Amino acid sequence: MTFKLIRSQEIKEINSFAKLYVHIKTGARLLSITNEDENKCFGINFRTPPQDSTGIAHILEHSVLCGSEKYPVKEPFVEIIKGSLQTFVNAFTYPDKTCYPCASQNLHDFYNLIDIYNDAVFYPKLTELTFQQEGWHYEIENENDPLQFKGVVFNEMKGAYSSPEDLLSDKSRNSIFPNNSYQYDSGGDPSVMPDLTYQQFKSFHQNLYHPSNSYIFFYGDDPEENRLEIMEKVLGQFEANTFNSSISDQPNFAHPVTHQFPYDSGDTPDPKGYITINWKLSPAIDIQNSLKFSLLDHILLGTAASIMKRVLLESGLGEDLTGGFDDHLKETMFSIGLKGVDPENFQRVETLIMETLDSIVKSGIDPEMIKASMNTLEFQLREQNTGNFPRGLALMISALSTWIYGGDPIDALSFEPQLAQIKKDLATPGIFENLISDYLIKNPHRATVKLVPDAEEGNRRNEIEQTRLSKHRETLSKDEITSLIKSTEALKKFQETPDSEAALATIPSLSISDLERNIKVFKTNTTNHSEFVEYHQEIATNGILYFDIGFDLSTIPQNLLPYVGILGKLLLELGTKKYDFIKLTQKIGQDTGGIRTASFISNKFQSQKSVKFFFLRGKALTDQATDLFDILSEIINNVDLDQKDRLKQIITERRSGLEAGLIPGGSSVIHQRLKAHFSTPDRILDEINGINQIFFLRQLIEQIEQDWPSVLQNLRTITSALFNKNNAVVNSTIDAEGYSSLSNARKGFMDGLSANKNLTYDWQYEKLPSNEVFTLPSQVNYVGSGYHLYSAGYEFNGNLNVINNYLQTTYLWERVRVQGGAYGGFSVFDHITGVFDFLSYRDPNVLSTIENYDNTGNFLCDLKISDSELTKSIIGTIGDMDGYLLPDAKGWQALGRLILEYNPEARQKIRDDVFSVKPSDFQKFGALLNMVKPSAETVILGSANSFDTISTIKEQPVLLRKLL
Repeated sequence: MTFKLIRSQEIKEINSFAKLYVHIKTGARLLSITNEDENKCFGINFRTPPQDSTGIAHILEHSVLCGSEKYPVKEPFVEIIKGSLQTFVNAFTYPDKTCYPCASQNLHDFYNLIDIYNDAVFYPKLTELTFQQEGWHYEIENENDPLQFKGVVFNEMKGAYSSPEDLLSDKSRNSIFPNNSYQYDSGGDPSVMPDLTYQQFKSFHQNLYHPSNSYIFFYGDDPEENRLEIMEKVLGQFEANTFNSSISDQPNFAHPVTHQFPYDSGDTPDPKGYITINWKLSPAIDIQNSLKFSLLDHILLGTAASIMKRVLLESGLGEDLTGGFDDHLKETMFSIGLKGVDPENFQRVETLIMETLDSIVKSGIDPEMIKASMNTLEFQLREQNTGNFPRGLALMISALSTWIYGGDPIDALSFEPQLAQIKKDLATPGIFENLISDYLIKNPHRATVKLVPDAEEGNRRNEIEQTRLSKHRETLSKDEITSLIKSTEALKKFQETPDSEAALATIPSLSISDLERNIKVFKTNTTNHSEFVEYHQEIATNGILYFDIGFDLSTIPQNLLPYVGILGKLLLELGTKKYDFIKLTQKIGQDTGGIRTASFISNKFQSQKSVKFFFLRGKALTDQATDLFDILSEIINNVDLDQKDRLKQIITERRSGLEAGLIPGGSSVIHQRLKAHFSTPDRILDEINGINQIFFLRQLIEQIEQDWPSVLQNLRTITSALFNKNNAVVNSTIDAEGYSSLSNARKGFMDGLSANKNLTYDWQYEKLPSNEVFTLPSQVNYVGSGYHLYSAGYEFNGNLNVINNYLQTTYLWERVRVQGGAYGGFSVFDHITGVFDFLSYRDPNVLSTIENYDNTGNFLCDLKISDSELTKSIIGTIGDMDGYLLPDAKGWQALGRLILEYNPEARQKIRDDVFSVKPSDFQKFGALLNMVKPSAETVILGSANSFDTISTIKEQPVLLRKLL
C-alpha cells in the first residue's frame, strides 16, 4: 500500500465521488474526483510563498516547462500542444502557490500530458540559459553597445506594472499583509527581478518542487485505479522532505493604515486616481464564512442595484467600482473602492464608504436584495458554468483555496451544507449586517490604498533601469564585457538551434488514427414563423433553459450604430416603466440565472453578405422560464431611457471599463482594429466595442450635458427600430421535453413584441488610415500586422488551419517570444472575412517584431517539414477544432453556424482539408504571404517613447493618436 485513504465522500452537488489520499512515503496529497465528465483534468500544485519580489516563483513556473530529463527538448510544453487533443494546458503563479493543470477528452492524450507535466516539475533541466531566457539577463551584442535587460517574465511584468488595475490589486494585498509572504510580488517587480541569482532560482526548485510539498488533483471519467499507479511511479522515487513552506499568519493591526503609491499616467489629460479600503477577514479554511462573504460581495458590489456600488457611483466621486472578496489567500480579504477619482476627493470617498457601511448596519439590508443574491449564487453553484475553462480545473482551484492551508478540500466542494446553514441563519435577521459590523466597521485591520497619477512615473522607472545598467556597465572590465557578449551570443545560438530529431522523438504523441474524421453535428429543429425564425438546439442542459433572441441591426441608421455599444448596459441597468433599475436587477437575480447581451456581426460564410444582430441572452430553470420571458418582455418594450444622470453614470462606467482593459487586453484590442481595416462587419464591431467606441463614449458624455434631448431621441430611435419580431431570430437550448413544456410561454413572449415593417440600411465606411499607433502609458507594446487574403485571390482551404497552428508553435513562438522577449506572439486567420494577422503581447520591440512578421513567408517557403511534425500539427489543429463545450456554448455555436450559413458540408470539407494537408501547402502559403506583404496594415498599441525614433514603418508615415 503506497497511498493511505484519508476520507471518501459522494458529492451530489457536482455528481461526483471524492477520495482524499496521502502518499505514505513522501506525504504528497492527492484528491481524486470521479464522475462521467469526459473532459478529464489533472493538476499538480505546490505551495510556493516567495521571500522577495524577484519573481522567483513566476520565473520557475515558466522555466520548468523548458525541458526535462525524460523530454530533453527546449519547449516540451509547446511540443505537446502541437500534437495533442488537449482542452487545456497552462500554468499559473498565485501569491502563494504554483499550479500546473491540464485537460483532455482523449484518455491516451490525457496520460501523455500527465507524464510530461510530472517530469517537468520534478526533473526539469533548469539550465542557466533557460533562467536567462525566461527570467532576466544582460544583453549586449557589440562592445560599444549599451547593456539591456531582457527576459520573457521581465517583459511580462513590465506590462503588468503598466496597468493601474494590476498595480492596485498588488498594492492592496501587500498593504493588508505587510508581515508575511503576501508583502511580496510573486509575479516579480521588474526593478527587483535582476537581483535574482541562478543559484537562488535552483534552490527554490529543490526545496519547494518536491512531493512532500505537492497537492495532486484528478477529475473525470478516467479509470480511478490508474491514477494512484501513475503517481506512485513518480512519487516513489523520492524520500520525504521536511522543508517548511507554510505561510505565516499576519498579526492583526492595532489601528487602520494608509498607503499612497504613484502610477504611470503618462501625458494623459486630467488623469484620475484609484482608492480601495481593504480588510483582513477570517481564515480561508472557514468555508462557511467565505460563502457568506461571497454573498455579501454580491449584495454590496455585484450588480447595478447593489447598495455600496449604487451609493459610490451616484456620488459622482469616481467612474467605476473596484474591489470585492478574495478567498485565494490563507486569510481572506475584502476590498471596496473607486477608480477614476480626483485625488483631492480620496478622503471623501473613504468617508463615504465607511458612512455607507454604518448606514447599512443601522437601516438593514433590503430582504429582496438578499433573496436575489442567494438565488444568483445558488444558480451559479448548481450550473457550474465555467465557460471555456474546464469544470474540473475550476473545482481544483476551489479545493486549493482551503487545501494548501490545512483545510479539507472535499468540504470546499460540498456547498449544500453551507447553503443550507446560511438559509437557516437567514431566519434570524441581521446575518449580513453583523458581518459588516464585526469584520468591516469594527475591524482595525484595515488598509487604505491610494494610487496617484504621476506623469513621470514611467520615465522614472525607465531612468532607474537605465542608471542601474549604466552603473553596472561602468564596473565591467573589457574582458567582462567580452564575456557578456559571448553569453548573449550563446543564448541566441541556444534559442536558434532546433531540437534534434532524437530529442523530439521523446515527446509522446497521438497518431492520425486516434482522431475522429467526422464533424460533430448538434440536433437543431427549425420553425419558420411568418415574422421570424425559431431554432431549438436539442441538448441536455440539466433542467436549464438557455434562451437567445436576436434583432437585426440593419434597421439602425449608420450614424447611430455606436450607441449599440452601450445598449446592453442601458437595457439591463436603467429600469423600466414597471420596475426601477433596483427592482429590475433584483427581479433578474431572484427569478432567473441571469440576462446578458451580445453582438453577433459577421459576413456569412464565403459570402460578402453580412449579418448584424443584437442579442439578449437569458437563462433560467424551466420552472422560472415564464419569469424570464416576462422580464425580457418588460426590458424590450418598456425600458425607461429618460434618465439623464443615470445614463451618464452608466456610460462613464462603460468607458472606464474599456479603458481599463486596454493594457491587459492589448492584443485583442489591436486584433479587432486590424480586422476593421479590411472588413465592414469588423469595422462595425470596432465602432461598438473597440477603439472607436472609446472615442465615441468620451464625446457622448459631453453631448449628454450639452444636448440631452438629441441623445434621448437617438436612443428612442434605436429601440423603436430594433425591437420587433419581423427582424428577430430566436434560439432555445434545452432538451425536447423542456422545450415542449415552454411552448405557451415562448408564444406569449413573442406575441408581445411589435411587428412593424422598418427600413433597413446599407452601411458604408471610409478606409482607415495605415500604420496606426495608439499611445498610452505602458512600458511594453502590442504590435499587429495583417492582410486581407481574399482580396489577393486566396480561396480558403482548411489546410491553412494546420499551417497557422505550426506557425504559432514554431516560428512566431521562437522569434517573437523566445528571442524577442515578448510575452506572446501569434497569428490568427478569420476564414469568414479572410483577414490574416500577426499579433504580439507585452512586447519590448516594434520594428524587429514587424520584421519577423514580414519574414514569415520566407520561413514557410524554405521549410522542409518532417512527417512527424506534420502529423503533430494536424493533431493539434483537430484538437483546437474539437474544443470541449458546455451545453449553453454548444447551443450558441450551433446558432451562429445557422445564421452564417456555415453548413455541415462546408465544415466537413474543412476538416477533410486538415487531414489532407501536404508539405507543399506550406510553401504555397509562404509565397502568398510574400505576395501580399506590401498590402499589410499595421496597428500598434504602446508607449509614445517607443516612437521617439520611429516615424515611418515600411517607408510609410506613422499616424500617432493618444488613446490614454
